Amino acid sequence: MKDTWIYGLNPVLEALKAGRDIKEIYLSSGRREKLLQIEEHISLRKIPVKIVDIDFFNKTFPKGHQGIAAKVSSREYVDLYDLLDIPLKRNELPFFLVLDCIEDPRNFGAIVRSAEAAGVHGIIIQSHRSAGVGPEVSKASAGAVEYIPVSQVGNIKNAISEMKERDITIIGAEAGSELLPWDIDLNVPVCLVIGSEGKGLRKTVSERCDSIISLPMKGMIGSLNVSVAAAVLMFEILRQRERKK
Repeated sequence: MKDTWIYGLNPVLEALKAGRDIKEIYLSSGRREKLLQIEEHISLRKIPVKIVDIDFFNKTFPKGHQGIAAKVSSREYVDLYDLLDIPLKRNELPFFLVLDCIEDPRNFGAIVRSAEAAGVHGIIIQSHRSAGVGPEVSKASAGAVEYIPVSQVGNIKNAISEMKERDITIIGAEAGSELLPWDIDLNVPVCLVIGSEGKGLRKTVSERCDSIISLPMKGMIGSLNVSVAAAVLMFEILRQRERKK
């Protein structure tokens, strides 16, 4: 399995807590206080630590590295059918998220963070024209990517068809729809489909949705960042489910 990097304190800490295969941890010579927050995990797993100059971090990683990084095994994607079986094994109402060509890893990471907090069982992405799970996604998710399974498929439309076979309601999010999320029953097996930055849902994807919902916009700005909109919609689904308990 190919090695990759994760960087930033929270991504490294969550990777340690989640039991991810970590080869080495790199720490800036001026940031040894961060070692105190992770040393218990390091000592239990006998992970080697290398103290390096801050220039190594500035040259290797974007801003926000916090002087800490880890060399890890690349994240494995989950088979779609295994992903769809997760709610059944937990005896829970299915809650999935499809990202239709989200290309910015920071948006992807922010969505992952909200999805993990909202109780999403898994995320489905396309293998092309989409950001994959990598270092920037891990950073933007604050390590949440360690806890939520992601399936990468060749064709999102086929994945949607498979979910429909399992009686999962497909809800697309698209600006301009008159249907609001709190006006429909989301306390059902559901998959929320979020479109790409700028372009939204592809027509062939939106045509496969059972409903298209939109958030009302009362200000002068006509849209939200895709990660913010996704978070609002995921927590509306959670709100409806918590209310019905």
